[in-house]
Amino acid sequence: MKLFLDEAIANKYESNAQRARVLSESWVDKEIYCPNCGHLEIDKYPNNQPVADFSCSNCHEDYELKSKQGSLGSKIVDGAYRTMLERLTSSSNPNFFLMDYDVTTLQVRNFLVVPKHFFVPEIIERRKPLAVTARRAGWVGCNILLNHIPQTGKIFLVRDKKAEPKARVLAEWQKTLFLREEKEVTKKGWPLDVMRSIDKIGKSEFTLDDVYAFESELSRLHPDNRHIKDKIRQQLQFLRDRGYVRFLGGGKYQRT
Repeated sequence: MKLFLDEAIANKYESNAQRARVLSESWVDKEIYCPNCGHLEIDKYPNNQPVADFSCSNCHEDYELKSKQGSLGSKIVDGAYRTMLERLTSSSNPNFFLMDYDVTTLQVRNFLVVPKHFFVPEIIERRKPLAVTARRAGWVGCNILLNHIPQTGKIFLVRDKKAEPKARVLAEWQKTLFLREEKEVTKKGWPLDVMRSIDKIGKSEFTLDDVYAFESELSRLHPDNRHIKDKIRQQLQFLRDRGYVRFLGGGKYQRT
């Protein structure tokens, strides 16, 4: 996998935004495989496709690309807030490719995919409406909160200027496909929140009490639930049954 963008293809464009789009889309078109099935080529949709930027002709997964000069940071600017929320419940909701690159050397630093089953309303941040003096006065955009997505929902194909092994990428993708079993997007919050809590523990092996330590935080996220510890145990059993964690006995678990 080549990690440098081809500057020559963007020479005819004067707009920085156009240059960035052409550079990033061309690189993805040439270098990136489908993280779902491993197909070596993904096809670029015609410009201004309302749903996505790329599609795999083999498994038909769709992908939308967001690129950024410099670090990705904790959030990504996206489009209209209402449209984004509507897309979350749509069968055509795409997966997201995210990339950042060095603006001086044009080297790709990080490239990752966030599978669509990690997109829930809680990771979409509403931005302030545009001022009355703006051309699109009152328009409301949104941000994607990357720090609200579990680590397993951020699958790196390139990390710190190094390509990750393809076999690892495909395995990481398969690991969380069980989340697609739940078609009601609003019901995905609990397993995702427990997965994020496990991330915060920061250990491959952890105890039930380690997860209980997030009881207050989970209570704030789910104020209508009066039995937080019961729900934590239920979600750990769900994650165990799906192979996401392994139960070791005696209230101990291990990440798989």
